Amino acid sequence: MSLRNYLDKLRPTFEKGGKLHVFKSVYDGMDTFLYVPNETSRSGSSIHDVIDSKRIMSFVVIALIPALLFGMYNIGYQNAAAVGKLAETTFTDMFIFGLLALLPKLIVSYAVGLGIEFAWAQWKGEEIQEGYLVSGILIPLIVPVTTPIWVLVLAIAFAVIFGKEIFGGTGMNIFNVALVARAFLFFAYPSCMTGDNVWVATDSIFGFGYTLPDGTTMATPLGVFAQGTNIETSVNDMVIGLIPGSVGETSVIAIGIGALILIWTNIASWKTMLSVFLGGALMGYVFQVTNTTGHVIEWYEHLVLGGFCFGAVFMATDPVTSARTETGKWIYGFLIGALAVIVRMMNPGYPEGMMLAILFGNMFAPLIDYYVVQANINKRAKRAKI
Repeated sequence: MSLRNYLDKLRPTFEKGGKLHVFKSVYDGMDTFLYVPNETSRSGSSIHDVIDSKRIMSFVVIALIPALLFGMYNIGYQNAAAVGKLAETTFTDMFIFGLLALLPKLIVSYAVGLGIEFAWAQWKGEEIQEGYLVSGILIPLIVPVTTPIWVLVLAIAFAVIFGKEIFGGTGMNIFNVALVARAFLFFAYPSCMTGDNVWVATDSIFGFGYTLPDGTTMATPLGVFAQGTNIETSVNDMVIGLIPGSVGETSVIAIGIGALILIWTNIASWKTMLSVFLGGALMGYVFQVTNTTGHVIEWYEHLVLGGFCFGAVFMATDPVTSARTETGKWIYGFLIGALAVIVRMMNPGYPEGMMLAILFGNMFAPLIDYYVVQANINKRAKRAKI
């Protein structure tokens, strides 16, 4: 018996009158995750594409895999670099150590986030929504590897409940859910997100990796810059990603592969991505030329450091929280890129800047779209009068 036939055979058990009717949302969620829903659009609906939202989320997860895999390797690389044993540590050992360090966070992320969504769907009597498929992998990738599990649990619960469910669930949230989790961590537990003590895994796992001395520190390039010191990291290491930072945000190459996948599949807007980089490049050049803060950083270094690339590709392009009009995408992305650099340069307390910039952009995305639409309406109205 095929899986499709088996699921169809089970369906009556979960329908009204069946023994497991109370778990119908769980059944529907699993069925539509495995197969495209066998339903046509009802009256009053509009169809935008032949692909359903679960398939869209799956493509985003696939696009994140290069950054995920490199992030695992970089965890082991930074651990070995901290003790000066890069030459005697193999690629495999570094990767396995990173895998073992990150895997618990991935498991907890999905267990907690999906658990809350399952419980919420049961409580509301609705179908389980698919939005957390992406958020579940994003959250572990945008936090330091040393983030305690219990702190991560609190951040995920806060983000899912207060960042999405209270707004009505997937498609209704104002802010990017993964960034809400990061913001919660940043402001509620700043010692877990900032400083020089959070960027390198310090304990060996099942014989892999090295146990580092207490007080071992490793600053990110942006952290070094925020302290008023020139960045000595080579551009080559910045692009490859062999630098300290949040797990999935360091490798421009890995993120670039994900960007190509998203653009090729028409999942994310290249206009939004490009405009983020244009905004960041222009503002970075302005600060470099004027040297307003007294610190020197090349304009292009802003684009390859911290979470700039990752945010531009995977966060700013979130179809729910970003601008949706074509002109609005240019304005929205440019605003995010420019603001990220402004925060980096003008406020040493926030050396990253990308998180606040995207959340700010999320807040203004509906307003941007509104004025773009109104401008088009006014233009057509004038044309009609003529």
